[in-house]
Amino acid sequence: MTPALQAYSLVLAGVFGLVIGSFLNVVVYRVPAGIPLTGPSRCPACGAPVRAWQNVPVLSWIALRGRCASCGTGISPRYPLVELATGLAFVGVVWAAMDAERLSGTPVYSAPLVAAFLWFAAAGIALALVDLDTLRLPRSIVIPTFAVAAALFTAACVLGVPWAILGRAAIGAAALYAFYFLLRWIRPDGMGGGDVTLAAVVGLYLGWLGWGALVVGAFAAFLLGGVYGIALILTRRAGRGQAIPFGPWMLAGAWVGIVAGEQIARAYIDWAIPA
Repeated sequence: MTPALQAYSLVLAGVFGLVIGSFLNVVVYRVPAGIPLTGPSRCPACGAPVRAWQNVPVLSWIALRGRCASCGTGISPRYPLVELATGLAFVGVVWAAMDAERLSGTPVYSAPLVAAFLWFAAAGIALALVDLDTLRLPRSIVIPTFAVAAALFTAACVLGVPWAILGRAAIGAAALYAFYFLLRWIRPDGMGGGDVTLAAVVGLYLGWLGWGALVVGAFAAFLLGGVYGIALILTRRAGRGQAIPFGPWMLAGAWVGIVAGEQIARAYIDWAIPA
């Protein structure tokens, strides 16, 4: 791939991510409220329909100075931040795919794999925000994410990726699901059912990348979640026994495993078992 084509691909990924981020804002607002995703967007305060030019990611929020054009009610800066985060995440996924191909000299990331990780990035942002807002991980997002990932990973194997990798991903999904299921069985008030379902999705993705990614990503979730919980207690923003959302930390840990899990695992093994 030429440098010009690489740059074009990254710009296209960023623009696509901005558009998807705009849609994710709709998902985060409507899914927990039980509102259908179809239909035009409206201002929650006055009910005025949002015009097409007011739906342009980031730029519309800036042009409107963060306020509804009809009633002047403030629009949360989270909206453009979600759009920007999704755009950057999409650029990161595509860049990682191109970088992996350049380093290996072979197309190690086929189109289905890029699509699978783009989907995970988008779904992860939506799930994290919904969990932070409502302490819920909607199955209407989690289960389709698992189904889409399984279908795209299978398609990648049809196109030439070894089937053993899909088998490892399935084992990863089952293992992490069983682990979270056991945690919920031991202490039902400490783990939500949505966390257990999401564990299968995380295990599928991490298992696809390798055993090191699976172990590191699973451990990172508890490390990050624990640090977050301790920080809340120390700042008196939460008390002992108070429920906190764990889904965002499962997803953050997953990305630690995706980005650097194999490298971290190898470094640990080299340190623990010197040659």
